[in-house]
Amino acid sequence: MKVAVVMGSISDKEVADKSVEILKKFGVDVEMRVISAHRTPYEALDFAKKAEEDGIEVIIAIAGKAAHLAGVIAAITPLPVIGLPIKSSTMDGMDSLLSIVQMPKGIPVATVAINGGENAGLLAVQILSVKYSELREKFKEYKMEMSKKVMEMDAQMKK
Repeated sequence: MKVAVVMGSISDKEVADKSVEILKKFGVDVEMRVISAHRTPYEALDFAKKAEEDGIEVIIAIAGKAAHLAGVIAAITPLPVIGLPIKSSTMDGMDSLLSIVQMPKGIPVATVAINGGENAGLLAVQILSVKYSELREKFKEYKMEMSKKVMEMDAQMKK
């Protein structure tokens, strides 16, 4: 089980770390890279072409502003790509979100919320759980833990 977390800039690392934390919690191997669709396009192409043979099964592509990284990678690889838009100084990240979510027919990119690092990691786990049943069981446990925490908060409020 291996997920690549690719960011367009090192400034995206704080959000990337949230995805990595989730993936490691579930025991998924992670490869982190900084690759820009615009500043290092040949490296982006090379990464996307080799990802499958490198054992990567899902790719989380993180980018802000024009945010073309997820789409460029999805255009090349047959692997599932999750786009994670970054809140930038421009348009509060809406530019990033729209750049990722508005993919043309035939080039799907699953997209999570702006700065939604945790959900990108969780979605990668869910995708992998189709192949790895142990991840599905861990994910069920994770959801039960969330439910338990909310019920505990509710009980505290009632006091």
